[in-house]
Parts: sequence; structure tokens; C-alpha cells
Amino acid sequence: MWKSILAAMMVFAPMNSVSGEVEKEDNPFFELRTYHAAPGKLDALLARFRDHTLKLFEKHGMKNVGYWVPVDNKDNLLVFLLAYPDKDAREASWKAFVEDPAWIKAAADSEKDGKLVERADSLFLKPTDFSEGFAGLVKGKEQLFEMRTYTTVKGRLPNLHSRFRDHTLALFKKYGMNNLAYFQPAEGQPGADDTLLYFLAHKDMDAATKSWADFRADPDWLAAKKASEEKAGGSLTTEGGVVSLFLKPTDFSPVK
Repeated sequence: MWKSILAAMMVFAPMNSVSGEVEKEDNPFFELRTYHAAPGKLDALLARFRDHTLKLFEKHGMKNVGYWVPVDNKDNLLVFLLAYPDKDAREASWKAFVEDPAWIKAAADSEKDGKLVERADSLFLKPTDFSEGFAGLVKGKEQLFEMRTYTTVKGRLPNLHSRFRDHTLALFKKYGMNNLAYFQPAEGQPGADDTLLYFLAHKDMDAATKSWADFRADPDWLAAKKASEEKAGGSLTTEGGVVSLFLKPTDFSPVK
């Protein structure tokens, strides 16, 4: 399942204050990063982020948005989202970060027994016009996050956006799902013309299961789906083009 999401991501050689609120106007350029920890090294990787990396990201102008691990983390993944004013700022921040003596020392100290990360995947994202961001999270309550990736039939991403904008978000809310950030890959990225990636929050897995069952049976959803597909000339998504990954926030994640 996770491989389907990663197929839409670019791989890069390297890899303002911590806050649960993300304003598109302040940081309109996002980066979703997925680190594949070496076997047995996930805890050490999380410790390095907790003790060093987040502070150094802040120091160099990167906004820490959220950090998660999959509920079923068979692949030893750390998934996180950063935000920047723009791509140029992103490049400058990463250059300063990787050259920072504090980072170089933290990396060396943590890797005395071997590298912590086998691979780092990166995808640049821009918010859709209907993205609500993470400011609407209920504070102080444990929540289950869900990251969903939709791949559309060629030319039908605008149709999918319209269906979400006009129908889906309201129906998600009706059934207790918290709409968070909605993205499409930035121009020049894999999937820029056919991918919608978004985050939801649920009370727990039981609530998520019930919400999805109720949503899929809703007459308004069935009517909206039928009408949108008739207008587009067929299904909006490709076969197998909807991928879901349930995530739990790390203890150091700004959003949780």
C-alpha cells in the first residue's frame, strides 16, 4: 500500500516556531518527507529528531508542521511535513541545515553504530483552494490521522477538486471526519496533474471505520459521485488509485 504513495514522490540525496497552526499565506510551499529507517534504528531516528533535528529545522527557517509514524509500521517509516515561504527559501534552509556544525555533530554521534536512514523520499506540495490546514484540530485529544492519495484519470483532477469542494468536504464533516490539509504536488513534481493528497483526523480507528461506512452509503454522496462521473465521462480516479495510510503522531509532533 505505501509503495503506491511513494511512487508519486521524488527522491533527494540529503534531506518559524513549532506550532499546530499552519497558515497558507505565511508558508505556502510544503514538503512531505518520508524516511525509511534502517532495521532496528527507528527509535534512534526519532530520538535524533526529538533532541536535535526539529530545533535545527526551526533555526534555519523551516516550519515543523507534523510528524507521524504509520499505525502498522512494518517498513520503519517516519512521515513528516515541513513548510516554507517558497522553493528558494527551502533550498537555502536545507543548505544551511546540512552545513550546520551542530547538525553534523548530532548526525555523527547518532550514527556511530551505523546510519539511521536508508532512504529519504520527498514531495513538494501546494495547498488546494479548499484546504483547511491543520488549525482546526481539536487540541488536547488523542487523534488518529489518515493520509489519502488519489490518482485521477488524465485530465480529471479539476473534476475531482470540484467534487471535493462542492460535496465531499461537507459530507466528511457530516460524518465526524475532520478535514485538514488538502494538497496537489507542485508544478514539475510527479503527479502534479493527476494527484490529490490530503489529511483527515478521526477520534480512533473504530470511528474512522464507521465514518467511512456511513459516508459511502449517504444518498447525497452517491448522487454527487454519479453526477461527477457522468460529467467527466467516467470514473475520476484510476483503478486502484485511492490509497489510505493511517498515522499516529510522534510525541514531538506539533500537530497531534
